[in-house]
Amino acid sequence: MSRLFGIYGELCATHPWEVIVTIITLTTYFLTVDKPHSTPRPCVGCSEEHYLAFDVIVMTIIRCLAILYSYHQFRNLQKLGSKYVLGFAGLFVVFSSFVFTSAVLNILRFEFVDLKDALFVFLILIDLSKAAKLAQFALTSVNEGEISKNIAKGVSVLGPTITLDTVVETLVIGVGTLSGVHRLEMLSYFACLSVIVNYVIFMTFYPACLSLMLELDRVSEFHGEEMLLEENEKSNPAVQRVKLIMSFGLTVVHIHSRWTFSNENGEIERMNLEKKVNCTGDTSMYSYLMKQFALSADHIVILILLVTLMIKFVFFESKDHLTDHISHSETFSERKRSIQRQKRTFSNSVEVQTDKYSHNLSTESSKYHSIDRETDVPRSLQDCLQIYRTDTAEELSDKEIILLVDTKHVPSYMLEKVVKNPERGVKIRRTIVRNMLQDSDAIIHLPYKNYDYEKVMGACCENVIGYVPVPVGIAGPLSLDDMTFYIPMATTEGCLVASTNRGCRATEKNGIKSRIVADGMTRGPVVRFTSIVKASEAMLWLEGQENFSAIKEAFDSTSRFARLQRISSHIAGRYLFLRFVASTGDAMGMNMISKGTEKALRLVKDKFPGMEVLSLSGNVCTDKKPSAVNWIKGRGKSVVCESVISADVVSSVLKTSTAAMVDLNISKNMIGSAVAGSIGGFNAHASNIVTAIFIATGQDAAQNVSSSNCITIMEPWGDRGEDLYVSCTMPSIEIGTTGGGTVLPPQASCLRMLGVEGPNRERPGENAKRLARLVCGAVLAGEVSLMAALASGHLVKSHLKYNRSYSSRDSMSCDFGKDCDK
Repeated sequence: MSRLFGIYGELCATHPWEVIVTIITLTTYFLTVDKPHSTPRPCVGCSEEHYLAFDVIVMTIIRCLAILYSYHQFRNLQKLGSKYVLGFAGLFVVFSSFVFTSAVLNILRFEFVDLKDALFVFLILIDLSKAAKLAQFALTSVNEGEISKNIAKGVSVLGPTITLDTVVETLVIGVGTLSGVHRLEMLSYFACLSVIVNYVIFMTFYPACLSLMLELDRVSEFHGEEMLLEENEKSNPAVQRVKLIMSFGLTVVHIHSRWTFSNENGEIERMNLEKKVNCTGDTSMYSYLMKQFALSADHIVILILLVTLMIKFVFFESKDHLTDHISHSETFSERKRSIQRQKRTFSNSVEVQTDKYSHNLSTESSKYHSIDRETDVPRSLQDCLQIYRTDTAEELSDKEIILLVDTKHVPSYMLEKVVKNPERGVKIRRTIVRNMLQDSDAIIHLPYKNYDYEKVMGACCENVIGYVPVPVGIAGPLSLDDMTFYIPMATTEGCLVASTNRGCRATEKNGIKSRIVADGMTRGPVVRFTSIVKASEAMLWLEGQENFSAIKEAFDSTSRFARLQRISSHIAGRYLFLRFVASTGDAMGMNMISKGTEKALRLVKDKFPGMEVLSLSGNVCTDKKPSAVNWIKGRGKSVVCESVISADVVSSVLKTSTAAMVDLNISKNMIGSAVAGSIGGFNAHASNIVTAIFIATGQDAAQNVSSSNCITIMEPWGDRGEDLYVSCTMPSIEIGTTGGGTVLPPQASCLRMLGVEGPNRERPGENAKRLARLVCGAVLAGEVSLMAALASGHLVKSHLKYNRSYSSRDSMSCDFGKDCDK
């Protein structure tokens, strides 16, 4: 139902002129159509029931309540702080009352004498809160293109509830038309017509007018409260069911009453008509006007109430509004002084610490100094909104931007876009976060300046408040495939870089040889069929060479680099898990292969219409989770490295013997891992080196789960068996040199150190393969060093001396060639 109302709302918003002209045409028709012979107007001298004391008291109370209720609604609208919402609500009232008046005078055949009562009934039943909410939905638009969508969203949220409420109100009030009391029937007719007119105008003229006015005036007063509005307007299902039951019951009552008593009502109407026709009082216009303008007691009461409320609204409400603004400004002044005190208290620690990463963090950049004016009182909310709507929010001060965030006019995640400067947006968000934290000093040591946030936005992180400088160490030289590399490692684990560095020295003499034995990123969707028969048919169909060629053609068409290699099928009941394997060039390739898989599945679905795609990832990929399938079949780059370390190096650099290392490797990495039930964990600490290189080079750190799969083999070598043969096999290194975090300048610098920055233009995919081989080579060096430390008993000694030291001076004095082993 909400979807239908949304479509209808978008239709009104996208065709405002057509809707407005149609409504105005219909209204004009009601005003100009020839009226049937109306009921003769009662003479002023013989309609005694009009002015009975009880009738005067009741109608005076109704009129006063209508005035008070209207005042209350407009006062609530004023508190929203938006002149546009107030204006749109006023427009809704004016046009609705105009249509209602024409309907009263023409459709119900009432005379002008009854209009004063009709208008007060109209004021009681009009609901400006709904009109205001729809206006707020429209005003959440940040550009012209969103206006119709937001209006449609508002209609889809508000429409079903308002429709049901209108039906229930009309049926409930309509009971009064069956009472047989002429005065009550007349008021009930007024009320029913008022409800219907309000609904028609709200669902037709009002959305179209909202759309037209916002487009013409280029108004985009962003309230940032879509979700809040939508949550508040969600209907209670129990209440809705009760309303539907009431509607059905009241409909039955109306049908029964009007069918049974139609003849009797006709007779009563004829009697009333004869009574009015036989009236012989003075019906001249002069007598009629004198009667209308005579100030009776009820008129005096209503006049006093109107004058009082007008004086209060015009003269006193504005003062209250100004007082609210002053108190709000005082709150911001106190917040400013609090922040300034914090800056004075912690200036030595914060600014000096971050000076290590920037030229000058103790004062604001002169580029933004004129923007962040040091004023105690920011401009009013209305002034700030006006500036914001003109797309010049960068002219607002930081405090004024925070005011817009606090009042929900600007979402904090859009600060960089709003102020058109990423670093300033981060700075403002930090201030907001500090005010929300119990410990406002928690982030004073988190730097944020002199960082290229433009490359972060929309790619790497959201709601940024700074960056964490992770120490980057260098291990090397690493001799790999007759080339020399220095490996960047980002880590906070003491002795890790030093230990890997020692392994590089141990393998430097003979070097490390590496090979890529497989290259294929995977994506494993899960599909479901109606039976195992269909699932097995699909499985066999996918194994056909011609069918695979068609799928491959569709898959390969989605990218210049993605090339489908094979598809493996795994059936479980009526579920089929498909594992697509494809090369992806120099990118890690998850997004690339997902796009190709999606298109390939559409082709399979054309062949098997009953197939249901449950998820593009069915966990047989397997991504970021331990799995035997990655260990056995591989994922990403499958790499194997080997090196021979001579006996003299084993004893002089590694401080142990070949026999001890081989024995330890069998006991620890083979038997121990098997006892533990490890999958791909037949190594000492491969994940240490993998994760450190991943962080330094901008890889997805969570993919160290599969990327760290490794089996380390050590054997005695040479004629006498005193040399050491070491190999590391890593079947699932998920890595890339383009996309993701590799675009960030620091990470790109680390890739450039290795000669693998960005894509390889001449041989696509070669950079990613080289980086994978470097990771495997570094893992081999790290394995050799740690196993030697364990075999010689140096591990605990080195960690107690360096990794647990409280002295920064001592931690910097680690001897890379001796004791610091991990």
